[in-house]
Amino acid sequence: MTVQKRRSFEADHFRKFLLVIDGKPEVDSALYYAANRMQRSQGSLVMLYIIVPQDFQHWINVRQQHVEEETAKAKALFRLMRRKLNLAGYENIACEEIIREGTEVDEIRKLIDEDEDIAVLVLGAASEAAGPGPLVSSLATSGAMGSFPIPITIVPGTLALEDVRSLD
Repeated sequence: MTVQKRRSFEADHFRKFLLVIDGKPEVDSALYYAANRMQRSQGSLVMLYIIVPQDFQHWINVRQQHVEEETAKAKALFRLMRRKLNLAGYENIACEEIIREGTEVDEIRKLIDEDEDIAVLVLGAASEAAGPGPLVSSLATSGAMGSFPIPITIVPGTLALEDVRSLD
């Protein structure tokens, strides 16, 4: 697989942090971390929601209803994340909202390959004893992490807004 050169620091380009939004509590820590970094480096935040296909995809009406429900959920989560940013004082952070359908790792990789300005993937790690969460685990065990074209920042899900602000 060919790795595309990142262009986020070239003229007419700007740095983007990619954040996968999935409604889990650890996303808040990753959101605040990415917003804090964006506020300091004049970039933007790309919020990605991935609709994972279900096993019942052979029934077109059921599939369509699933996609519609997940799209509505994604839009609600985007509004919630934007509200959290505003309440935390990050109202000037530019945000893109993207909804994709497919497997998480594949869709993340496709988006990174398509957008040369995405410079960092930011993920929140679950604080449960069962592990860091399915997405972090999937990236770590699939071998995808070692061949990723950009750095992956994993933020502990237990970090509160005040903790994140004290990091920079």
